[in-house]
Amino acid sequence: MKKTILAFVFALLPALSVASGAGVHLDKADIDLSNQQSMQRGARLFMNYCLSCHSAQYQRYNRMARDIGLTDTQVIDNLMFASDKVGETMTVAMRPEDAEKWFGATPPDLTLAARSRGVDWLYTYLRTFYADDSRPTGANNLVFDKVGMPNILWQLQGIQKPVYAETEDGHKHIERLELVKEGSMTPAEFDQSVRDLVNFMAYIAEPVKLERQRIGWWVLGFLVILFVFAYLLKKEYWKDVH
Repeated sequence: MKKTILAFVFALLPALSVASGAGVHLDKADIDLSNQQSMQRGARLFMNYCLSCHSAQYQRYNRMARDIGLTDTQVIDNLMFASDKVGETMTVAMRPEDAEKWFGATPPDLTLAARSRGVDWLYTYLRTFYADDSRPTGANNLVFDKVGMPNILWQLQGIQKPVYAETEDGHKHIERLELVKEGSMTPAEFDQSVRDLVNFMAYIAEPVKLERQRIGWWVLGFLVILFVFAYLLKKEYWKDVH
């Protein structure tokens, strides 16, 4: 049994070393799921920039409306571009076969992206696209090298170029990104907009998270009280033994 466990651990070591060696510093997203205004702004960005290619097929429009403080009418008038009914899920009109022909692969569903990748990963990823003429889309990414997705937010952020530094052994690496063409937002405004977008994506990944946490405190309180009674009952049962 011990040999089996050791073999499993050693088998994982190469994968772990690759993951750590290719790691990029991730900036903190600092999202707040209780901030409905932030999620409303994030929902607008998601519908305008993400939902044209990516779906969120496990989230319904009317559920989203209720949770982020909007009415069904507001959602229908301002956020619904791919569905006819407010009770439908967030799907895209683009057919999978067309997406594969145009992009080489079908864009993944984003419902659980914040849980699978992490909010810090998403926040850093969306802010670290840079110009790269060697790529078919003209853009690359610090977090996801040779990414197939274009920089869909470039009009808001502007265009960044990499600034390289050379190591002692002569290898070049990207030291930082430099804004060479301004977008419609300042860097601070763009960072806040991406934070809003990631906040919304974190919500659709787990809409019941705040409720789960709220109930969790009540459960912990109940267990503390139960422990007191269980301890007293145990003492009563065992008092003659001791």
